[in-house]
Amino acid sequence: MQLPLICRLALASILLCFTSFAQSATKDCVFVLMHGKWGGPQSPYLKELAKQVSTVCEVELREMPWSRNRNYDETYESALNQLAGSVKGYRTKGYRLVFIGGQSFGANAAMAYQAYIGDADAIIALAPGHSPSLMYERGMTGSDLECAQKAIADGKPDALISFTDLNQGRQRDFKIRADVFWSYFNPNGLGNMTLTASQFKKSTPFMWVIGRLDPLYPSGSAYAFDRVPPNPNNTYVVVSADHATTPEEAAPQVLNWVKKVSTTKP
Repeated sequence: MQLPLICRLALASILLCFTSFAQSATKDCVFVLMHGKWGGPQSPYLKELAKQVSTVCEVELREMPWSRNRNYDETYESALNQLAGSVKGYRTKGYRLVFIGGQSFGANAAMAYQAYIGDADAIIALAPGHSPSLMYERGMTGSDLECAQKAIADGKPDALISFTDLNQGRQRDFKIRADVFWSYFNPNGLGNMTLTASQFKKSTPFMWVIGRLDPLYPSGSAYAFDRVPPNPNNTYVVVSADHATTPEEAAPQVLNWVKKVSTTKP
């Protein structure tokens, strides 16, 4: 006997809801993925990685203050605090694991997050970038840092600092608040990955991915990877890629690692 049309529609709706629930219920993790310097959340370099990871985790492509649109509009600490609020929200919604990762400056931020906040379940650093210590050593930021530090000490954190930023050999001029400049370009601050690696607040599964054509590749694991707290899931991956194409090239390895961490972490 064929059910009346209204009953069939109701049944189809119930089945659709059940299917959607079953699909979402299998994703008990969130992957927050941050772009590189002067990029954005829809970076083509992150597209394939986000697509593959989304098969096992919800993916948030997050816009950060160093994007092409925001131009350093808030301090590093403020950005990380806002990310912490999002992480708390995901846990409230019932997600079991929160992965924090990114490319270039986004990788820098993932590591800074675990040193400053420390509640991520895993950290993924892809083609890590942004080196305020290198810029300082090259004489690019010394006088600007002095000006910023003085302005902050004088109670004028909103004083504007003009400086030249560096991104994989490219340069670009900015004018931003003194406190914002100091937070990102202090050579001994949150942007220094050799420091933040050693300051993770807990032992955390950590994945470092670097391309053979990346300027940072010759520095090897000693640069930052070896400094993080020991963890059985810590993984150092080298791929045949440059700084920009590393996330796409490494997408299958990242996906497998996410699956592994998801099954081994309580």
